[in-house]
Amino acid sequence: MDLFGATPVPTTEGHRPLADRLRPATLSEVIGQQSLLGPEGPLGAMLASGRLGSLILWGPPGVGKTTIARLLADQTDLSFVQISAIFSGVADLKKVFEAARIRRQTGQGTLLFVDEIHRFNKAQQDSFLPHMEDGTLVLIGATTENPSFELNAALMSRAQVLVLERLDASALDTLVARAEADLGLPLPLTEEARLALLEMADGDGRALLNLVETVQSWAAPAPLDPKALSARLARRAAQYDKSGDAHYNLISALHKSVRGSDPDAALYWFARMLEGGEDPRYLARRLTRMAVEDIALADPQAQAFCLSAWDTYERLGSPEGELALAQAVIYLALAPKSNAGYVAYKAARAAAKQTGSTPPPKHILNAPTGLMKAQGYGDGYAYDHDAEDGFSGQDFFPEAVGRLDLYQPVERGFERDLAKRVAYFAKLRAKRQGC
Repeated sequence: MDLFGATPVPTTEGHRPLADRLRPATLSEVIGQQSLLGPEGPLGAMLASGRLGSLILWGPPGVGKTTIARLLADQTDLSFVQISAIFSGVADLKKVFEAARIRRQTGQGTLLFVDEIHRFNKAQQDSFLPHMEDGTLVLIGATTENPSFELNAALMSRAQVLVLERLDASALDTLVARAEADLGLPLPLTEEARLALLEMADGDGRALLNLVETVQSWAAPAPLDPKALSARLARRAAQYDKSGDAHYNLISALHKSVRGSDPDAALYWFARMLEGGEDPRYLARRLTRMAVEDIALADPQAQAFCLSAWDTYERLGSPEGELALAQAVIYLALAPKSNAGYVAYKAARAAAKQTGSTPPPKHILNAPTGLMKAQGYGDGYAYDHDAEDGFSGQDFFPEAVGRLDLYQPVERGFERDLAKRVAYFAKLRAKRQGC
């Protein structure tokens, strides 16, 4: 469940988790999402207008998605209904929709909160649409995955996507202060250990409150330092789903750091992916792609370096083989960059698609039969090795297409020499053709 609040609610029940006791009573008590909840934020403006529309709350665990949904229902006098896409099926949805319809007939609206909404299949997602459109319910879905990839376009068009951010150090510190007020005493931690505790939570408020409750239960006689804290508590595992949004975000960060010639940032993102459990072979493949796409002929050795590092990993395995991949990351980041070959290739594909079946000029066609010779195949072909400078300067493009200028080498690395060769042959071509 969710968290973040200030006012403890008196109870005669047994022990309630700290995260539950600190659940906020109003939206103003929610921590860390002021860009959404403030007067100028989308939720603030929506509430001020008196009309709440369907929403998709996208964000990491422990940032307040469920809490915000509950409080929106309270503030708009809607009946709050919560289901989880993990445990609910078609029969459950039918019951929810029917109850919402009956509730509407009595003048009571429904706010349906669907946790992990991305877990529903296309048909299940589509089942919400008519009830959203006729006003039977307001849908608020929560997801940790990118809605663009996981939710139907029809559903996305009927709901506004709001992005909730992971909690920063300031928000987490405020949460600890509220917890200490509820517990009635400060945490038995030095200032340095307190900061280490915030880092262990990794932006997850719920995880932080669970850690706080654990630390307080120790009743340590003296404040613990970071070393003592780490010995007793395990750092929360970093969020990383090898098939999810975090995977694509981190590989994008690694690729762009390499492209931006920043070896330190590239190594950091490479390490983040390894720490998250990424397959080093996937990273080896992506590094090779970077060599082909972003370095290319500016440093022809880059591709071979990556393949060699990949082979080294296959022979050594982890962890030693990962060092070879790390060295490839550094090499690629510091190598001269060029996408001239990539641009030329895409332009060539586009030209090939556009010109269709236009045949090559006859002078560069082979003529193995008399009939083909009679048709002019091979007529006028100049053998380049017999020409001055080993270059005939003939035109090899289809006559209907004309000459295309596709490859534009950059003035970086080895491609600087290739640029000189391109210019040299262009000059000779113009001379041979009498231009």
